[in-house]
Amino acid sequence: MNDHQPGRSVRRLEDVRFLMGRGRYVDDIANTSELHGHVLRSPHAHALIRRIDIAPAVALPGVRLVAIAADLAADGLGPLPCLAAVKPLIVPPRPALADGCVRHVGDPVAFVVADSVEAAREAAELIEVDYDPLAAVVDGRAALADGTPTLWKQAPGNLAFHLQKGDHDAVARAMKEAAHVVAVEVMNNRVVVVPIEPRAGIARYDAATDTMDLELTGQGLHGIRRQLAEFVFKVLPERIQLHAPDVGGGFGMKNFLYPEWVLLLWAARKLGQPVRWIADRAEEFVSGAQGRDIAATARIALDATGRILALDVAMVANLGAYLSGNGPGASAIAASTAHGGVYDIPAIAVDVRGAFTNTVPVDAYRGAGKPEANYITERCIEAAARVIGRDPAGLRRQNLIASFPHKTAMGMAIDSGGFVGNLDAAVVRADTKGFEARRAAAKARGRLLGIGVGCFLETSRGAPNEGAEVRFETDGTVMIALGTESNGQGHETSFAQIASEHLGLPIGAFRYVQADTRQVKSGAGHGGARSMHMGGAALVKAMDAALAKARRLAAHLLQASGDDLDYDQGRFTVRGAADTPGRGIDLAALALSAQDPANLPEGMAPETGKGLGEHVLNITDVFTFPSGCHVAEVEIDPETGAAELLRYTAVDDYGRLINPMLTEGQVQGGVAQGIGQAMMEHTVYDPQSGQLLSGSLMDYALPRADNFPSFDIDLIERPTAANPLGVKGSGQAGCIAAPQTIMAAILDALRPAGVMALDMPATPARIWESLAMAGSRR
Repeated sequence: MNDHQPGRSVRRLEDVRFLMGRGRYVDDIANTSELHGHVLRSPHAHALIRRIDIAPAVALPGVRLVAIAADLAADGLGPLPCLAAVKPLIVPPRPALADGCVRHVGDPVAFVVADSVEAAREAAELIEVDYDPLAAVVDGRAALADGTPTLWKQAPGNLAFHLQKGDHDAVARAMKEAAHVVAVEVMNNRVVVVPIEPRAGIARYDAATDTMDLELTGQGLHGIRRQLAEFVFKVLPERIQLHAPDVGGGFGMKNFLYPEWVLLLWAARKLGQPVRWIADRAEEFVSGAQGRDIAATARIALDATGRILALDVAMVANLGAYLSGNGPGASAIAASTAHGGVYDIPAIAVDVRGAFTNTVPVDAYRGAGKPEANYITERCIEAAARVIGRDPAGLRRQNLIASFPHKTAMGMAIDSGGFVGNLDAAVVRADTKGFEARRAAAKARGRLLGIGVGCFLETSRGAPNEGAEVRFETDGTVMIALGTESNGQGHETSFAQIASEHLGLPIGAFRYVQADTRQVKSGAGHGGARSMHMGGAALVKAMDAALAKARRLAAHLLQASGDDLDYDQGRFTVRGAADTPGRGIDLAALALSAQDPANLPEGMAPETGKGLGEHVLNITDVFTFPSGCHVAEVEIDPETGAAELLRYTAVDDYGRLINPMLTEGQVQGGVAQGIGQAMMEHTVYDPQSGQLLSGSLMDYALPRADNFPSFDIDLIERPTAANPLGVKGSGQAGCIAAPQTIMAAILDALRPAGVMALDMPATPARIWESLAMAGSRR
């Protein structure tokens, strides 16, 4: 038996080099001839640029280049595009350097290149910029109000888009006929994305081939290259090559084209030398894409028995000062796939408006719209249960989708699931029957204990279509190249497990290649929990194509019919060959034979350097639907507002598990981020000045290990038919489930004290204030 086959918890192959300090990140790459870049950023949230004097900076020894917007325009560079499929959509120009006006603190104004980082920074401090400050707006809802400062003349009222989906007439009828209509207002708070490795890049230029090269901390490199080539530099894609070494986390924010990538490539081409830029943490807080920031008002309609009739959602998405590459996509497109969650809701209507504000641009962050949609649905059901006097878990169970296939009111075709089973298993594992005794014990200690149940539905696919290539090397190894990209998920291990099972070769026989436009023909990155669903399926198809070719060649060399060949453990043998038992040929030998045209059967064309290798583009736009139910218990000290998460249970379905240990790690990481958003992470801009008040890790709280109990996670395998592996995405689900689960528990603890509503993050200060206000009303 293959100890590395899918379904087994194989330790990550890549961890050997990581734990021994052999990881290779951008900051580890040294080049003695490289120059160093530094970005001068706006200190204002909104201001006109009246004058820029770069002369003092240019005169500083060691400075090679000081660039402003006019320099980029003179070389014909275009603005950064937004490719979100939202129509109609107002897309104001986003040059790599601000042209005439800055629109958020951290907006790039000038780019300095020097012999050292220190010289570049010193030169940036010598640049004199005459700003004329303007009024700023940082809240999405406030930005759409009358009389608010306008960011863009192209977008009157700061409105980027207004989109409606669903059946608004059916929802209106259901609201009139309902026995109960419950309304909620919720805020999905903005988060700063803080991967352990900040953004960094090294650009090079080859004058002989007129090719630009960028090594970066990126994800989705083919998409970034397309934007750079087609929209910014206006060259053929092959004139720009992108590749990423090891990447220390991303959570979505490294999927996008940033001004810094443009500046690096342009400067390297201009100077003919490599140029390096590495963001410090303060820069990341004011320039890296941020997440969430959606305010919602929702109504849920129920009949007299508690059956949900309709859901009506109105959202305002704060998009920031510019439209990031897929900025509107999370709120306008991705969220709509998940509204209603795991519940059988006959009618749903959604109204979404996108607002420009004087804040850092927002884009996809782990889950990208699905957490926001699930959060709204779950908060509605939780509130409805309290209003009509029902047990929250019981009301959920009554309304869960119970038969499949099922088409949701938003048009999603869910092929399979076990939503009722998830909930039933979760409440048993969490010992909800014993909760009242635990609550009484907490009360005796002067504490408030609450329990919360939250369900989730992920709509997993990301971008449609994905490619994979299998190539047999002369040393007997097999290269597997995929267009999905890992930044910590364990792809080197999981894809090798799939290949090992499929080709019957040891796991050590495979060399995984990713994140390199020079070696990987195509790819859409890993966003949307798509790697196993889209990339794994493409890999299986590529291996099938290679095996079909190998079978044909083996039949020719063994002088047998292809139908008479058996394949096992990397070897073709002739079935029933009594005269020559064991007659066969290994896959590695076939790969070598395929390099010689003389060995090929008639009709099999020789392909130089390819041999048995195959590249397959898996054309599909099918979703998978991971789901689950989580239960949390939170204890609150009413004297201080401090909340402690005591227990956390999850029962989740991710289809067939390639590596259960890696899947559980993904779930734990997602849950941790969801808990962070629910209990502590808070991006705060000053409403008057637009300054980011939570601009460092001194002011922005991230969860740490001691904020969590041991998670009790149970993974139930219900394979999907949406791909040949039967897998469903697991990378985002924990982040989708945790916020509503935590908030339900906190509100359950606070409700006896008279607190009926609370927004994320439920910090000690907010909890204490809500208790104080409730006490003053009693």
